[in-house]
Amino acid sequence: MPERLSAREILALVADADSLRELPAPVRESKRDDGPLGWQGYDASRDRAAARTGEQESVVCGTARVGGTRAVLIAFEFGFLGGSLGERTGDRLEAAYTHAREHRLPVVPLIATGGSRMQEGMLALTQLQRVARQSALTREAGLPQIAVLRDPTTGGGWATLGAGADIVLALPGAQVGFAGSRVRPPGADPAAYTAESQLTAGSADAIVAPAELKGVLGRWLRLLSGREARVAPGVTPTDSAQPTALAPPSTQWATPAPTPEPAPVPGALGRGGLPGTGWEAVERARAAERPRAHAYLDAYFDDRLPISGDRCGGTDPDGMLCGFGERDGRTVAYAAQTGTATRPAGYRTAARLIRLADRLGIPVLTLVDTPGAANDAEAERQGVGAAVAEVFGAVAAARVPVTTLVIGEGGSGGALALAAPGNTWATPDSYFSVIAPELAAAILKRPPEEVRSTADQLRIRPQDLAELGVIRGVV
Repeated sequence: MPERLSAREILALVADADSLRELPAPVRESKRDDGPLGWQGYDASRDRAAARTGEQESVVCGTARVGGTRAVLIAFEFGFLGGSLGERTGDRLEAAYTHAREHRLPVVPLIATGGSRMQEGMLALTQLQRVARQSALTREAGLPQIAVLRDPTTGGGWATLGAGADIVLALPGAQVGFAGSRVRPPGADPAAYTAESQLTAGSADAIVAPAELKGVLGRWLRLLSGREARVAPGVTPTDSAQPTALAPPSTQWATPAPTPEPAPVPGALGRGGLPGTGWEAVERARAAERPRAHAYLDAYFDDRLPISGDRCGGTDPDGMLCGFGERDGRTVAYAAQTGTATRPAGYRTAARLIRLADRLGIPVLTLVDTPGAANDAEAERQGVGAAVAEVFGAVAAARVPVTTLVIGEGGSGGALALAAPGNTWATPDSYFSVIAPELAAAILKRPPEEVRSTADQLRIRPQDLAELGVIRGVV
């Protein structure tokens, strides 16, 4: 079992020195002894939990700098009644999220909870709706939410603060799952309820060791936060929060940032000179030695972090690379195909990336390189058509600029889904076609020896695409 850090210990682990400012807890008057249900012994249990942990509730909320970026931190104390959520927990969470919106700060839940508090019954369970509302308002305000899954993260805490976050990080070996250890079906495989399993299933972005957590979390906050959240080292935040009566959540926030400048077009890394024929363009795009997505991303970004998973049970690490990177002090989101047939999970991950970037006001770079969408039976069962449609829709609906570079094969709709209308470029080592020349010849009932001439007829060379107005130009 991994080491369980207290709320104060996890806050000390991630917060910059002397930067933590605890938010005052809202005051709720008790209407009766032993909580809202009059659960015999509940007050005594709370008193024992307070004496044992030094806390008055199961969460500690405050503002702090993490790697120089200010954020609202929400740390669960598992030693206080299993980190469970009750009405007073909901009060603190609502106040923390409201503070984040009022001060334009990202939110970082550091979760360790067994779920809703039994001694408060349905009133405890309804706190999940309250938390979901606060998360939705914060999402609508264009502020990032980065969850850290500690041991354990189960029940409603996982289903709201954890799985509902934009980026999900997890500590190694942490128990993570909707069902806690005492309510799972008999004989359930315990390995399915771990952080590692959630990463494999596409429900988490990365497993991060405790010693590396502050650095990774600081990088994510820098990439996803607006400049107003960044504070120079040594500067003390001046905002403060005062206890207030419980009230409906504020829905007012600063005007969203203006539309950002488009991401610059990457330079070509492959061969110079344009292909002489359509078939030569195909051969150059398929050449094993041609630079692929990893090379382009390494050359383009000064620093970058990946996201992983479609949040629907799948990943496509070999077919689609998605994440956020920093270039010349600016954050750019990226979705890059790797030269293989893209799986449904890859498309859904790219759609998730584009929608998140759009909400945060971050420009997007896409790299097109695929012979096409995966078309095997398993891909069909996984909904490849709907997944491609998601990407088409995300690109079409994006309010932030999307920049596209075709770096290799542009195979049919599986490639076009990632292409930005009006802002797509191509390298000399690429082609873009309505369908692969071999398949086009087969559909037209032409013999194999006519594949090369079919490639010419399709006009798939980069210079052809520019002349046709399909792309803006050749890089």
